[in-house]
Amino acid sequence: MTVVMEQATDRQASAADSPLGEEQLCLRELNAWYGESHVLHGVNMTVRRGELVTLLGRNGAGRSSTLRAIMNMVGRRSGEILIKGQDSMELAPHRIAHLGVGFCPEERGIFASLSVEENLLLPPLVKSTGHDQGRSQGMSLDELYALFPNLHERRTSQGTRLSGGEQQMLALARILRTGADLLLLDEITEGLAPVINQKLAEVLMMLKARGMTIVLVEQNFRFAAPLADRHYLMEHGTILEEISAAELLARHEYLHKVLGV
Repeated sequence: MTVVMEQATDRQASAADSPLGEEQLCLRELNAWYGESHVLHGVNMTVRRGELVTLLGRNGAGRSSTLRAIMNMVGRRSGEILIKGQDSMELAPHRIAHLGVGFCPEERGIFASLSVEENLLLPPLVKSTGHDQGRSQGMSLDELYALFPNLHERRTSQGTRLSGGEQQMLALARILRTGADLLLLDEITEGLAPVINQKLAEVLMMLKARGMTIVLVEQNFRFAAPLADRHYLMEHGTILEEISAAELLARHEYLHKVLGV
């Protein structure tokens, strides 16, 4: 874990001169419920354009629920959610997507009976706002196949015939097809081989370099640490604290205790 944190510190130092953009996501005193179960308790966080931010915590800490609350996929919410400066609390999930938000759930949600290419042709284009107002087109099939050569090789294969890693690549590629530039990614490396994780890390850094904004829920801290600008540590449905990449090495023992990594 020390090596991982040193890599994160080095990456943060190299990016220190790269200015970040305006706020893309702001949560203020966000509460959420599933039925009578109160799962989020006053969550506050801000993510700026071009940042990759992780939500850290043990299972049940409220990380995935935070992403679902942003997408209005929980039973009830209160507080404030600003997406690119727009209040989204009263918007339906499909309206939130049209603000340029792409959500990749842990279960991936690909259509198993369709081929890879049919999955990629399904998503609608979303209208990006702010600095990307003129860009409503997502990545082309050629761009996606260049990014994920495995998908090109398997483009005629049904979803049921893909490996777990190929399914995850397809789930991420499908979001990039829509033109979304604020990505909410939930446990994208779960159960995958290290070689696949390395490919996903390369893709995330490429997307970040293009100015996309990424919120990553990730149990695999060795994967997440070298990628992120900042980490929000969650427990019992609230944010305990914010930790920058530059602080990770000094917080090694504390994070080991809290996360069990």
